[in-house]
Amino acid sequence: MTVFLVIGGIGLVLLLASLVFGDVFESFDIGEGGFSGIAAGVGAVVFGASGVIALAADLPLVWAYVIGVGFAVLAFAVAQRVIKQLSDTEDGPPPPLDGAFGMTTATTGPSGGEVRLEGVRDLEARLAWAEEEIAAGTRVVVVAVSGSRVQVRPA
Repeated sequence: MTVFLVIGGIGLVLLLASLVFGDVFESFDIGEGGFSGIAAGVGAVVFGASGVIALAADLPLVWAYVIGVGFAVLAFAVAQRVIKQLSDTEDGPPPPLDGAFGMTTATTGPSGGEVRLEGVRDLEARLAWAEEEIAAGTRVVVVAVSGSRVQVRPA
């Protein structure tokens, strides 16, 4: 029973470390989508738990190992697949804004203003500033970016 408890405990530590500090094995590109520390932790915890349950049900030690390994492999595969599917749906980085065109929605000058950029996915409107005052409804181009604000000039 000690083997199951130790491996299950190591799995729990690995799982918690991966959840708190980020995936432990993300620097290793093993297989398609890498090797997930979270999935390994899930597999080890399931191995330990299912082995202890099998022994508590008075099954022979050999069957406890067979059951533990079988459920661990299944749990690892399911967790790895779910993690891979979730990582495949992550959004890519936002497109660069330098050179993007748009329209001022308010008078924009050195003290600030607002523009609506074309083809930008993350925000429809952005705070903006310009070296010279630009009237609302003027077509502009982004010349610089500072955080979420953009510097524009007439296009």
